[in-house]
Amino acid sequence: MARDPHGESELTDEQLLEDERDAVRHEVEQRERRAGKRPQRTGPFLFLRQVAAELRKVVWPTKEQLITYSLVVVIFVAIVMAFVFLVDLGFGKLALWVFT
Repeated sequence: MARDPHGESELTDEQLLEDERDAVRHEVEQRERRAGKRPQRTGPFLFLRQVAAELRKVVWPTKEQLITYSLVVVIFVAIVMAFVFLVDLGFGKLALWVFT
């Protein structure tokens, strides 16, 4: 524990670290202002630049992985379609039997 610079209370290590971080942020902001750094642009061009940057980070699948994943999806969809078809057919037959 350390004393507050004003001597009013004791500060925890976390509070000291946060104060140091704030001081560093403030220093960086002042340096950027002195260097004449312009604020970052906003709008559609910034958005497109960020999209392009994110797409560069994507790990694209290989051709073999793409084929494998596509086959898994097609097979899964076919199984679910067959299940829904059979359930629908069953409910249709049940409804005809009950109401006729």
